[in-house]
Amino acid sequence: MTRGIAAPHRCGYRADESPDPARPVPDPSPQFDLFGRASPEPELVGPATPKPEHAELAERLPAGLRLGTSSWAFPGWAGLVYARRVGESTLAREGLAAYARHPLLRAAGVDRTFYAPLANADFARYAQSVPPEFRFLVKAHAPITTPADQLRTRTAVAPEADRFLDAAYAVDRVVGPVVEGLGAKLGVLLFQFPPLAFKAREAQAFPEQLARFLEALPRGPQYAVELRNRELLGPAYVDALARNGATHCFNVHPRMPGVLEQANLLGESAWLSGTVAIRWMLHPQQDYEAARERYFPFDRLIDPDPQNRAQVAELLERVLARGNEALVIANNKSEGSAPQTLFLLAREFDRRARARRPAAP
Repeated sequence: MTRGIAAPHRCGYRADESPDPARPVPDPSPQFDLFGRASPEPELVGPATPKPEHAELAERLPAGLRLGTSSWAFPGWAGLVYARRVGESTLAREGLAAYARHPLLRAAGVDRTFYAPLANADFARYAQSVPPEFRFLVKAHAPITTPADQLRTRTAVAPEADRFLDAAYAVDRVVGPVVEGLGAKLGVLLFQFPPLAFKAREAQAFPEQLARFLEALPRGPQYAVELRNRELLGPAYVDALARNGATHCFNVHPRMPGVLEQANLLGESAWLSGTVAIRWMLHPQQDYEAARERYFPFDRLIDPDPQNRAQVAELLERVLARGNEALVIANNKSEGSAPQTLFLLAREFDRRARARRPAAP
């Protein structure tokens, strides 16, 4: 699929909810016996023993509901996801297989692709690390969803070219490698737009621009669009998605209405085309930097958010009742610890499902 486009630089762009850059933790030093010989190493990154409740919840959740986190390289998740504390770089390289062995974690978000595209070999390694039913949500490269003038203000290095809604670039550098590398394990390919500094006329033109972009992409992958401009949640945006089999990515973020309000504003046409992505990104009373400082090392809930948990659970009920699959990605900035956020969401969804069942005679 490559058309000879030069590889872009690593631009350093950071959106308002970019991946969690957890502080590195040194890897443990090797242990030696009395004769100076290295002792046999245990499994480099092993899975934590799941709580019986989590295994039981996983058995009861619908097969079409997959839960996952934004990336997996967080040393603070020792005891939650991983058997022991190891360094961030080790988890980035070796942690995915252990992560995927947790019974409730059947998906993961790949956020690093927002900063620079990956080769299909990188995606293939991810795919080989997880079981067949596992799915990935992959974010497209930032220049595709950020106008060049705005990109320049967010990075010390100017972009090489204006790639905003450039379908040819998207096919060559994003769609092709993702599809070839992940195959059936690609759940959703996400085009996440940061807050766009639109003038009124530009905002009116955006839905048609988006429609032309989506129309030029190859059919097959499930595309989703995530916005940070609530004023774009209207009929023209819905039409752009529905015409091209794309879905709206519901997001829990202070800049956006709640997920149920998003669903009511857009109607089912915006999300009935395929797998529905829901990203629970940021606590409503925090900004990105403050949340990172407050919640690090992401090993426990700090600010529980039961209101958004209930809204996400209700939206999942609607989506699954209509036969769609759903993929929920949680960020550490949502409540303090993404795995814990998902564990409580699974419990809330299960509680609602059991309450709906008729009582035994």
